[in-house]
Amino acid sequence: MAFERHEITFVFFLWGFLIYAALMTPRLRADAPKRSQYLWKTGVWGECVASDCGSIGLQSRLIWCIHSEGWSTHQSNCFPSERPAQQQACVKMCEWQKNLFEWRSSPWGPCSPTPLPPAYRCVTAQRGVQSRDVACMKRSNGSAVRPHVCEAFSPPPEREQACLLPCPIDCVVSTFSHWSACSRTCGSALHQRIRHVLATPLYGGADCPSLTQTRPCNHDNAHPALCPSDQQEYSYSLWVGPWSSCRLKGTAPVGKTTIDFSFGLDGNKALYTIKRHTDSVHHKNHYHYDDKIGHKAQWEITIGYQTRQLRCTRSDGKNAMLSLCDHDNSPVNFRSCVMPRNCTVSDWSPWSPCSKTCRTSGQSPGFRSRSRVLQRTAIGGGEPCPTLQEKTSCNILEDKLPLCSRYEWRVTDWNPCQVTPLLSQQDHRHSNTSVLCGGGIQTREAYCVRIHDNTAPSHINRPVGRNLCTAPLPSLAQSCFVPCRKHCPLTPWSPWGPCLHDNCLEPQGRRGFRIRTRSIIEESWMESDSCPHITEAMICDDPICALWRVTSQGSCAPLNGSCGPGTQEQTVECFSVTGEPVPSERCPGDPPPAQQPCERPCAGDCVLADWGSWSPCSQSCSSKHSEGHQNRSRTVLALPAAQGKPCPPAPELEQWRPCGTQPCTVYYWHTSPWEPCMPGNSTSLMGNESMCGTGLQMRQITCRRAGNGHVVPKRCPESSRPDSIRSCPVPCKIDCVITPFSEWSHCPSSCLPVNGTTPVQSRHRIIIQRPANGGQECPDTLYEERECDPFPLCPTYRWQTYHWHQCVLVPDWVRQAVGGPSEACGIGLEMREVTCVGVDDSPAGMADCVRWAGVMPIQVRECRVPCRNECTFTSWSRFTQCQGCGSWRTRTRSLIGRSKKRWRCQQEQLFPLLEKEACPCAEFYSQPQGVWSPCLLPPANNQAEHPLVQGVYNQGLATEGWRTHRRKSECGHGKRYRALACLDHQGRLVEPTHCNNPGYEEEVCQVSCSTDCRLSEWSDWSACSASCGGGIKVRSQWLREKPFNGGQPCPKLNYKNQVSEVLPCYSDCSQYVWELESWSVCFINPPNTNTTTTNTTPTQPACGEGFRTRNIRCVKRGGQNQDETVDDSLCDQEQQSITAETCLLRCSAHCVTSEWSQWTKCSADCNDRDLRWRSRTVLRWPEGEHTCPDLNQTQSCVNTTCRKYSYVYSDWSSCQLSEYAVCGRGIKTRLLNCARSDGKLVELSVCQELGPSRGKLTAPCEVGCPVNCLLTAWSTWSECSRTCGSQSHMTRSRVVVQSAGEGGRPCPSQLSQTRPCPIRPCYSWRLGDWSSCRVEGADCGESVSRREMSCMVHWGSLPGPPQPLPVEDKWCLGNPQSKVIETELQQPCTVPCPGECHLTPWSPWSSCQLLCLDGRSFETWGRQTRSRAIVTQVPENQDTCPSQVYETRPCQGGTCLSYRWMSGEWRQNHRLVWCQRSDGVNVTGGCVAQNRPSAVRQCHPPCAKPFSFCTQSGVCGCEKGFTEVMTSHGILDYCTRSPGLDHKKADVKTSAGRLRPERAQNQNQPKDWTLQPLGADGRVKLWVYGLMAAGFILILLLIVMTFLLCKNPQDNRSSSPQKALTLAYDGDMDM
Repeated sequence: MAFERHEITFVFFLWGFLIYAALMTPRLRADAPKRSQYLWKTGVWGECVASDCGSIGLQSRLIWCIHSEGWSTHQSNCFPSERPAQQQACVKMCEWQKNLFEWRSSPWGPCSPTPLPPAYRCVTAQRGVQSRDVACMKRSNGSAVRPHVCEAFSPPPEREQACLLPCPIDCVVSTFSHWSACSRTCGSALHQRIRHVLATPLYGGADCPSLTQTRPCNHDNAHPALCPSDQQEYSYSLWVGPWSSCRLKGTAPVGKTTIDFSFGLDGNKALYTIKRHTDSVHHKNHYHYDDKIGHKAQWEITIGYQTRQLRCTRSDGKNAMLSLCDHDNSPVNFRSCVMPRNCTVSDWSPWSPCSKTCRTSGQSPGFRSRSRVLQRTAIGGGEPCPTLQEKTSCNILEDKLPLCSRYEWRVTDWNPCQVTPLLSQQDHRHSNTSVLCGGGIQTREAYCVRIHDNTAPSHINRPVGRNLCTAPLPSLAQSCFVPCRKHCPLTPWSPWGPCLHDNCLEPQGRRGFRIRTRSIIEESWMESDSCPHITEAMICDDPICALWRVTSQGSCAPLNGSCGPGTQEQTVECFSVTGEPVPSERCPGDPPPAQQPCERPCAGDCVLADWGSWSPCSQSCSSKHSEGHQNRSRTVLALPAAQGKPCPPAPELEQWRPCGTQPCTVYYWHTSPWEPCMPGNSTSLMGNESMCGTGLQMRQITCRRAGNGHVVPKRCPESSRPDSIRSCPVPCKIDCVITPFSEWSHCPSSCLPVNGTTPVQSRHRIIIQRPANGGQECPDTLYEERECDPFPLCPTYRWQTYHWHQCVLVPDWVRQAVGGPSEACGIGLEMREVTCVGVDDSPAGMADCVRWAGVMPIQVRECRVPCRNECTFTSWSRFTQCQGCGSWRTRTRSLIGRSKKRWRCQQEQLFPLLEKEACPCAEFYSQPQGVWSPCLLPPANNQAEHPLVQGVYNQGLATEGWRTHRRKSECGHGKRYRALACLDHQGRLVEPTHCNNPGYEEEVCQVSCSTDCRLSEWSDWSACSASCGGGIKVRSQWLREKPFNGGQPCPKLNYKNQVSEVLPCYSDCSQYVWELESWSVCFINPPNTNTTTTNTTPTQPACGEGFRTRNIRCVKRGGQNQDETVDDSLCDQEQQSITAETCLLRCSAHCVTSEWSQWTKCSADCNDRDLRWRSRTVLRWPEGEHTCPDLNQTQSCVNTTCRKYSYVYSDWSSCQLSEYAVCGRGIKTRLLNCARSDGKLVELSVCQELGPSRGKLTAPCEVGCPVNCLLTAWSTWSECSRTCGSQSHMTRSRVVVQSAGEGGRPCPSQLSQTRPCPIRPCYSWRLGDWSSCRVEGADCGESVSRREMSCMVHWGSLPGPPQPLPVEDKWCLGNPQSKVIETELQQPCTVPCPGECHLTPWSPWSSCQLLCLDGRSFETWGRQTRSRAIVTQVPENQDTCPSQVYETRPCQGGTCLSYRWMSGEWRQNHRLVWCQRSDGVNVTGGCVAQNRPSAVRQCHPPCAKPFSFCTQSGVCGCEKGFTEVMTSHGILDYCTRSPGLDHKKADVKTSAGRLRPERAQNQNQPKDWTLQPLGADGRVKLWVYGLMAAGFILILLLIVMTFLLCKNPQDNRSSSPQKALTLAYDGDMDM
């Protein structure tokens, strides 16, 4: 039982393993190739590790696993069994042995592409490998040893390295042409179509496919059409071989030519052998012409003969009898020829001197050349002439050569600074440019000189041609500055000072001066020589320099009792008028007494206040009509009692006194300008000749009265008298410095043509430094010109030709030897003599005519001797008379004899009987050609008189007439030109002299002048924005006219088209002050009464509270004689005093005190504990119980007047220039204000206790100059760009010396100008097209294709337009192209015989294509390709066809071409797919094969249901008459027959197709299984359900058997059957 249990278990296990193996087999097969993609990679062996050198050790290396694509991966992906060894035994080498051997490697080889994986697609580049040879070498002798010797010291260098190549480029071919016609009309015939190569394969790309497709003509029929009985099966053609070499007529041919019709070994193609019979027949007459003129022996011509082979070929390629080939009896196998003669040249001339004779910084060697002369040209296919000039390098080693001279730019001194070029056109300062100052521009000239090593630095070199200087041109213009003399900024006048002595230290007399001053704002950039006076004085009487001042007073002490007269203590000190304490002896007179009488009022007396201070003088001086005065007053503090002392009357309470009694006459010192600096006796330096050093300047000083003339000097204060003499620097004399004259320009080295003008040569010199300060003047002559020495006239040689000799034919014995006709007729050659003669027809050498007379005329031409059976004609008649210009004249001939009856002779295409030629005509007409040139202005006068000499860059714009020069050179009246072509009656271009015009026409034109931006004049300055302290004032300019035609642009304007200038301004806070009058009498308020009294006058109360008033007004200080009352708004409203206040009149018994004194000043830091106080004194003591009030008051500074003051600066003003300056250095200003802590500006004197301010109120600034464009003068007109044609023109140019900037005038658009040259005809040889290959006298074989060379007249471009027209060859004899060798006019060609396999002619060159990436190319040269395809005519000759060929060549001007797949519309589940190039050409190749669209559309899954098919939309549909039934997945389930109409089926298809989902899971099904679980419609097949049911039953059976085998027998006996049945029932829930 146990055995059966184990057996059943084993069977089930084996069965399950087989199922698992079947399921996993596809996955294992899929993993097998993946593991094969990984392989082991080893590194180089490391250093040998051993205990001692010479002993055995171990060395290791790295081993890692890589993918086949090159990236590293985990080692588990590689097979462990294939892992290489990581260690090996080694012998450690000693250190000294390392110096004996070394690794040596060769340069890297070319990069070759590596094989790409099948699925790899190259995107931008492909991997490549380049290798090199690495060998272990012995250092001593370089011999190779075994590699392991060097490996013991160091690992070997890499033998391979990766490299990148462009992606492979496959061959690209065009589409096939149309099928050709059949090679035969019957029998086995072929027709083919060909294509050509557009791009060759590169970088491992696919090779070109076959260029030819061939198919039988009757490819639809199994058997070709049989030929009719009357038509031969084969055709026969006469084949000729190439002509033999030309032989002398005295040498007989090798024998008769026969053909051996033996077949080759293969029996397919007939071979032929030429057999010759060796006869030795010689002919003695070989036509040798003796030369009686010298040099003719070198130019003689010998006529020989040449032969060629003949054979008759059949259309299948086999040879046949010559009689089968139809041909006439014309001599096709022999002809006359010119014996070849090689070109002969003279011996080499000696080597020319080496071009490099000195040592330079470059490594390029010098060159030397030699030449030889042509002595005899090659004719008859002889060897062409070798090169006539040879060039070789020399002086490669420069060590022994002297140093070369170098060329450098030199510049002259800067010209004087000019401001005029910076002015705009509308600037009013053009009228007086002498006063201009500020920023300007100055220029200089540059010239090229040669510098030698031994040249002293101070040596002045002579100028050379400017083309020798290769360095950049130095700067020829720069900004400069002219000091401004007229601008002298002054501060405002100070107030008039007190009347002082002229010298307070030594006072004299009773007359003094009142002085006011102003100061000059110091600026370093201007000269203030002409500044006005800064001090003014007025004469006054009783001058006082110091006076006594009471500093303190005590209280009044009565002499008797408490009131009445008494004395008062006082302290007196001496102060200057400026308020400074001075010694007491400075004060005049005795000091006031220490005690002065006083009076204290008694009770009931009137009490008066002290006198107030004197008011300011109403006028500073007196005139005839007004004089100044001032007053003071005091007030009543207490009215008297009835018995008391009364108060004085009101007039006595105010006092007046005169002031300003001096006359209003102002005096000042006037200074004249400084005289020129005169050298002193002791200041001369370097002798008397050089007057440098220090000198003296003097000026006149006079005293003037304002508004009048001079007065005596004593009326002006002597203390303010200016200096009349000062020291000054004495300028040195500056002499003119000029360069030496340059070398004379070169005269032409060639000979002078006949009637040519005598050339001239010139030289020049340049002013380096202009004279100044009385130095030596410059010479007047700067440019000289002279005629060159007489040149020999060019020699005149010409070719002399003679009559043609008799026509020379092949000798009779030659014709008989090759089997030709016996009659001496046919084509031959005739010769003539050509000699070289001089002017007087004297003989000359042929080489002279080759050099001076052009191409030698032909000496041999073809001729014809008519045969007996050939056509015979009469001689040509004379040409008919011309009927006028443009007509034709003709001549005729006629047939004679038997030729009249022959049909062949009557063919006028072969034998014309009429010839015509154009009549000569001398009518010519002019035709305008091209467009008008730009309007060219005439050169300026100075430029016309002094042209721009070579080597000098004359800026020419910074002179006095810069503005005039520019205006004349840029606008005004000029002329423009247009070329005229002279044509003959046939429209051919001829010389302009035939039309009696210079070759161009001209007309007057106008160039518009430029207009600069125009602004208005500056407006007046606005009033200062602040009445006290700092403010701003503004002035503006408005746009009047915009710039035009390159004028100077406008400055930056605001939205109102204005430009504004802002300046800070200062209003003196004391300029507008409140002037206070004295308080009025205190009026006591009347008592309030409720009853009204009539006819009674109220009485004034004697004491009590009342009020008083006063008048105030706003006054402007600083008037000449008096203050000016202005509007109250100009004064500070915060400081406005009250006009009314309460007052108190004390009663008789009350205490009377004085007015409060001023508050004491607080400290500057204003601490919290600071106090201020004021006091008053008792004027009358009280009586009875009355007491006096407090006599002192204190107050905290913080709560009242504790305010801090500090200096503040306004913003900087805009940069201010002189009124005569445009730009340059200026001054900017700012104001210093005193600001209170609350931000209010106060008097500047309040901050003076802080000390002087450290900041500057003025600073230099700079206004950028408008950098106008500066140009050099126009250069001279160049030579014509071409010698002929309509595109020839002359050019002149100018160079930008300084580009425009900072709003300057821009550069004109024209920096170069052109004008047309006369149109002269161009004559060129034009090679015609190659003629078609045609074999004369035969059907096929070897021949020569020819092309003609004709002389054409054209307009500068031979292809046109206009189309070139033919002219006589004499006009092209001087053209170098006439020396075309014979090989360029003919080339061998082959005409294939019928049935012969051959190559097509070369296809045209393809378009130039570049190697590009993403549309961009990284090369300048492209490639062009052409090819030859195979043409097979008969099937029998296909094995003997040659291979197709293609070739490439580099080209320029290529384009980037791309390729993409194109597809057509679907038709029956098929569509056309082709590759198209970006230029629209359909090609084969070039497109990526992996991206090729599908050409056949298939349904997935396939349509396997009955009556189903694949529709054009790619889904399965049913045939007509059936309706689709779809699954829930949108897949066709089956087709059912439609019971109704067809349109219902369409509705079902439409609705079903709308619900069809994509089945992505179908794509992931295992494809290796033979049994597919899903059907074509996506549904599970029935056998899968059966297999699942069987598996379920098997599992159930396995569970039951396991239960039965594992059950305990005892339990089995005790258990009931029902329970087992219940367990069995529970196992199947479906039961």
